[in-house]
Amino acid sequence: MLGPLAQHAEPHSYDLCADHAERLTAPRGWEVVRLMPAFEESGPSPDDLSALAEAVREAGRARPAPAAEPSSVTETARRGHLRVLRAEGD
Repeated sequence: MLGPLAQHAEPHSYDLCADHAERLTAPRGWEVVRLMPAFEESGPSPDDLSALAEAVREAGRARPAPAAEPSSVTETARRGHLRVLRAEGD
């Protein structure tokens, strides 16, 4: 039976893209039943909105200060998250 994409994990079901669903053939003696329910546009679910809000909160939280570097190392340049470090003897 072919129908809309599953809402939960189903151990004996597989989701197919439209191209593959159209070309699917059944073994000899079997029959393919296609369910074509009307498509209903749905907006974001409460779970989607909660996940987005939590991601924004997480991005805005203060991060702990990085561990102090040994005094023999000096930062000489920085580009984004990359740093160039030079030991005192170099």
